[in-house]
Amino acid sequence: MKLMQFYVDDIIKTALKEDINYIDSTTDLLIDENDISQAYFVSKADGVLAGLDVALRVFTLLDDDIEIRCYFKDGDEIKKGDIIAEFSGKTCAMLKAERTALNLLQHMSGIASYTNKCVKAVEGTKASIADTRKTLPGLRALQKYAVVAGGGRNHRYNLTDAAMLKDNHIDAYGGITKAVEALRSKAGHMLQIEVETRNLDELKEALDVGADVIMLDNMSLEDMTKAAEITAGRAKLEASGNVTLDRIRDIALTGVDIISLGALTHSVQAFDISMKWKKKS
Repeated sequence: MKLMQFYVDDIIKTALKEDINYIDSTTDLLIDENDISQAYFVSKADGVLAGLDVALRVFTLLDDDIEIRCYFKDGDEIKKGDIIAEFSGKTCAMLKAERTALNLLQHMSGIASYTNKCVKAVEGTKASIADTRKTLPGLRALQKYAVVAGGGRNHRYNLTDAAMLKDNHIDAYGGITKAVEALRSKAGHMLQIEVETRNLDELKEALDVGADVIMLDNMSLEDMTKAAEITAGRAKLEASGNVTLDRIRDIALTGVDIISLGALTHSVQAFDISMKWKKKS
């Protein structure tokens, strides 16, 4: 998976403008603009790396002559104490880049690390781990990239990607069958339709009308198991709601195809990575 550079650059430039504004009152008044330093990223925990190229781009935007040596890549498992990358370049640029680069790297690695825990928890089942649209404004592509780096899969990127009939759509339109038939009469042949269901009766209705994907919203383990038996492969089943790391394997064992978690992106803990400076002789 490759992030578009123009998209990444726009995010970084927005973050740098927010952080630096006009000048860095400490660095610009203290450090000679020609001063050169060496520094490195070090992991302070065990997890999965994501966002390294994004973080490094912060440095190269401010100093295109900076020298960088990387020892890991996105998707790699890292351990506490691992040196992730080393830098040699203009001190002023490195000081200005440090916080923005770490914010992005820590956040994306946190997502990848938590995703990877979920992926490992369902190993041996057919269930895949997927994200949702519960992302931070402006950072969706970075967050979804980090999910993939952690071994997960992406749900919709946006409302255009697929038609997803949630409970509010269904209630507002007058039922699952009516809503799906109305959508299918207007949608192009490439558009998949997913239907959110709250019980087994709604599941059966969604199956009868030919939904491509059926979400089992906050269903019990018993009902999800029954849903998989009833469906028998006629549609993809997505489990969502009340999904935690403690119960994710039990959910996978019901026979669902996908388990989606908003927690992968909306409330993940930042991964602990520091930038250390090498002392000058």
